[in-house]
Amino acid sequence: MYDVVLLTLASERDAPGGCGSGGACCGGATEKDGSPTTTEGDQCVTDQPRVPVLACADALTARGARVQTVTARSDAEIDAVLAQLDGPARPDGLVWPDTDGKTRLVVATASDGQLRAVLRRLVRRYAPAPSRRPADLPDNRTLPDLPPVAVLPLDPARGGTQRDLAAQLGLPRDPAAVAAAVLDGTPRRLDLLRNDGGSVTLDGALLGAADDAGRPLHWRARVEVDDTVLTNGDEPLLACAVGNAGGYASLDDVTLLAAPDPADGQVEVAVAVPVVVRSAFGRKRVRLEVRRARGRAVSVLPREGKVPYLDDGVEGELTRKRSWWVEPGAWAVWVV
Repeated sequence: MYDVVLLTLASERDAPGGCGSGGACCGGATEKDGSPTTTEGDQCVTDQPRVPVLACADALTARGARVQTVTARSDAEIDAVLAQLDGPARPDGLVWPDTDGKTRLVVATASDGQLRAVLRRLVRRYAPAPSRRPADLPDNRTLPDLPPVAVLPLDPARGGTQRDLAAQLGLPRDPAAVAAAVLDGTPRRLDLLRNDGGSVTLDGALLGAADDAGRPLHWRARVEVDDTVLTNGDEPLLACAVGNAGGYASLDDVTLLAAPDPADGQVEVAVAVPVVVRSAFGRKRVRLEVRRARGRAVSVLPREGKVPYLDDGVEGELTRKRSWWVEPGAWAVWVV
């Protein structure tokens, strides 16, 4: 029978010492001054196991699994949990995941940012340095297959276009169904976006900002997808979407990403450019032109100032060139 670790993140600490940028352990919410939102004194509401976690633990125990519940308040505490997924020592000295291990991991998430925080630590644990790249690593990857994780959403599914990753992937939300996926399911492998900022993206990123009235602000950047230049930085942009899945496929009523697929080995990128056109009567109007491209890698180079963005729901500001690249099938979720 399996050992199952139920991991919940609960920390108000920010990266790099905490559980991910933007207060990701607390759901990625931040106040206007950039500090993470808290609801009970100085602690997150997830400091104690929530009802879905306890229900999932009961369902796993009823099936004979040995269950450990852990509330991690720092990256170090996350790392201590992930160490249980290590495989036997390799001759080359690399730490590698155990492909035949009997320990399975369930991540209880209040946001996609929390799930990303765990995957970021998995990548840092198992990705070898370029100088130590082993011969058994696929040519199109910089890290081995990461251990599958089960996702236990802590909140009800949201409607509209801003669905969380569990909803997009059709993963179960009921704790008993999640327990069944852990014990009886199979891994569904998915693409992972790594970036040169040292983090990862599971769903996608949306770059751009709006004023207090909700009107999008213009900004400029050079955006390249493989050898395709979507914009060279000389024209204003309203938004740029970098999509692995479909969470950032739309902006209001404008479709940005046409068909993002988290398992096709490509990233889809779109930029929204305001274009002035004249009618037959000489009147000017502005229409939104959406340019798209697909590839293995994308880079965004801001031309001026700071560009706000959301990456898996976590806020940030881009001040220099950022590159994302696809790691095909690098991570996996347990599905029935």
